[in-house]
Amino acid sequence: MTLAPDHQDDDSWTLTWEGVNPEEEGLREALSSTGNGYFCTRGSAEWEDTDPPAHYAGTYAHGAYNRETTILGGRPVLNEDLVNLPNWLVLMLRIEGEEAITLDNVEVLEYSHTYDIRTATVGRVFRFRDRKGRESTLRSRRFVSMAHSHQAAIEWVLTPENWSGSVGIVTAIDGRVDNDMVARYRDLEGRHLDPVTPRTFGPEVIALKVRTRQSNLYISEAARTRVARSRGRSWQAVEPKRTLHQMNDYIQQVLELEAHEGEAIKVEKLVAFFTSHDNAITETLTAAGRHVERYPDFAEAFAEHESAWTELWDVSAIDLPSEPRVQLLLRFHTAHILQVCSRHTARHDAGVPARGLNGEAYRGHVFWDELYVYPFLNFRLPEVTRGLLMYRYRRLTEARAAAAEAGFSGAMFPWQSGSDGTEETQVVHLNPLSGQWDPDHSHNQRHVNAAIFYNVWQYYQASDDLEFLRDYGAELMLEIARFWASIAHRNPQTGRYEIHGVMGPDEFHEGYPGAETGGLRNNAYTNVMVAWICATAPKVLALLPASRRRALRDRLGITDAEITRWDEMTRLMYVPTHDTGDGHRVLSQFEGYESLDELDWEGYRAKHTNIQRMDRILKAEGEDPDRYKVAKQADAVMLFFLFSDIELREVLERLGYTEIADDPDFARRTIDYYDHRTSHGSTLSLVAHAAVLAGIDPASSWERFGIALESDVGDVQGGTTKEGIHMGVMSGTLDLLQRAYVGCSVRDGVLHFAPRLTSRLEGLRYSMVFQGTSLQVSVADGALVVEVATEGFSHPVKVGMGGEIRELAAGDRVSVRLVDDPAQIPGTSELEHV
Repeated sequence: MTLAPDHQDDDSWTLTWEGVNPEEEGLREALSSTGNGYFCTRGSAEWEDTDPPAHYAGTYAHGAYNRETTILGGRPVLNEDLVNLPNWLVLMLRIEGEEAITLDNVEVLEYSHTYDIRTATVGRVFRFRDRKGRESTLRSRRFVSMAHSHQAAIEWVLTPENWSGSVGIVTAIDGRVDNDMVARYRDLEGRHLDPVTPRTFGPEVIALKVRTRQSNLYISEAARTRVARSRGRSWQAVEPKRTLHQMNDYIQQVLELEAHEGEAIKVEKLVAFFTSHDNAITETLTAAGRHVERYPDFAEAFAEHESAWTELWDVSAIDLPSEPRVQLLLRFHTAHILQVCSRHTARHDAGVPARGLNGEAYRGHVFWDELYVYPFLNFRLPEVTRGLLMYRYRRLTEARAAAAEAGFSGAMFPWQSGSDGTEETQVVHLNPLSGQWDPDHSHNQRHVNAAIFYNVWQYYQASDDLEFLRDYGAELMLEIARFWASIAHRNPQTGRYEIHGVMGPDEFHEGYPGAETGGLRNNAYTNVMVAWICATAPKVLALLPASRRRALRDRLGITDAEITRWDEMTRLMYVPTHDTGDGHRVLSQFEGYESLDELDWEGYRAKHTNIQRMDRILKAEGEDPDRYKVAKQADAVMLFFLFSDIELREVLERLGYTEIADDPDFARRTIDYYDHRTSHGSTLSLVAHAAVLAGIDPASSWERFGIALESDVGDVQGGTTKEGIHMGVMSGTLDLLQRAYVGCSVRDGVLHFAPRLTSRLEGLRYSMVFQGTSLQVSVADGALVVEVATEGFSHPVKVGMGGEIRELAAGDRVSVRLVDDPAQIPGTSELEHV
């Protein structure tokens, strides 16, 4: 893969892959996916048949799930998948009635595959010589419209270079698709669609309607295909001969015309996409046909699409011209986040699939990765975060039922969520190294509930959206607090509250060595998060109008005794620590962690080129990962990532752990301890560790930031990205820059800045929205500047820098001088106020 020249700012928005490489095609397709926050299509070539792993033309839409059952070894296994929807891309070229042109049946003279980040547009230049010596150039580009959520378009320009003759353009919609991308899922049922009907709307439009087999979701796609010839600098419409062929789950037209040497032919395929989840439609097939007939030509549709993206970049772009590679990848990550989470998303019942809408890994389920996604959106498109949080609120009833069934109070959200919020986590997991199905206890990752609570609170802090808190957020948060209060129990011997039977973010430890049941005691991350939740829940109640507070307490049955229990848990939650052998203490990832065996890290690095998935390596060798001090990703370290030093110190002091709260080296020791015992098997781990090291080891922090930036583009996990991009790491890198390097956080209604790694930030510039007021943040000439926009000014905001808090009105700016040593920043900053 090559990139456009970094020094040319106008051209540094493009990723380019040169030449044909079947082994890399799946990765290219995932990275060049095009979407608009409603549906997304992988960047596969229109003329290639789906043939995994080389080519996979997947299209996915928010909320389009289906559940099927597979019989494995006589046991029914139920799986819900984000469904691969009909392939609208199909556009093929036939010359003189011969077989359709593909990369495999011609001599490829030139081939490039590009992704325009600025407009999320995928393009190709395909120059070839066929078996009869005819040379042609085919240029294609396509997009999924950010201006109109139901619209997509393809443009072809075909130039015969040394021949004339008849050509046939095959344009089709193919409903004969399965979920067949991920090799380890192929033993599971992948058929999710039943045909309903094909249809035409006049001579130009073909359409297809299908239905998911279990969830009864209707999906309709319609395509209008037109042809034109080049006439000098303009195009002249041509009406080709059209031949129709259709089956229940497939419909195509063949457009036949004469091609002339040196004369370009343009083909435009405009597509409409609807599902029965959509608003303001009577029926999906009618809606798709009606809309596509009204669509403009490709150029006008693209102009509208480009304008919509320009507006998004105005509020979302992060510019860092002093680091061209970083800037390009930040833009790339931003584009992908917005393709999954845009303003269109907010109008749908949508969560944040961990792999976006770009593939079938994790079956399109929603995990806790939204914890990494929302911080970027909160300060740019808060209305999108609001809509995504409603995904959780709408599934509150199911979460309550899950808690009650498990014997708890409140709401217990699933580790993996799909259509209706039931637990989608499997009880067995295929180890691709051993080929064995191992027990899967990851449903015990109850910390997803803490993440949801944290997400709602952070959204409120950034947006000041009291209406959301009043109508939805408070109920969500209070029910989660009640769950934690019910799952915790008080140890009569120590007087402290404990939580048993859970897993932390480190997924390698599912239980204790030799234990017959899964789950751990007193995961430090979980327990500290719960202590913070129990301290925050009363604040949420206090923010509500008195009438709403009374009504909510009455409806939920929140008693004074429960609130008293929350208060006790803020003071008496148990937090495990252990001595590292030098008289100093660190957080214990969970109770008993210190008794586990050390792993021979150097030995395994010598034997394996990649040890990120040490759990699979150990299990394939007959070993038990539960025996060892080995972590997949940041676990205890997450506390230093999510909370500022001040916030974490407050929690620990309230719990009575003053010795570690007041120890200035406690965080450094804990981070270093787990850094040496973490394989970083999840890309999320790189984000968390880079962030917590920003003020401790800037060089190491920046190195990990760079690896995180490259993780999907470079497919550092060895083949996983082709199954879908990693939403968490892409958004996490954006948040890392603003949270860790610029030091942006909200506390008590004040937007604080504590910049670190300042030598890397020169020229940084981005926009953000804080509590409805637009700000510009920039670094220039050794100073961090925050300026309040004058256009669309909402109200004054409070900004904290250099130990001072100022209230800024429209046009006001505040700046702080930067220093290279992060440890000196608080004491040596000079504040300026204009």
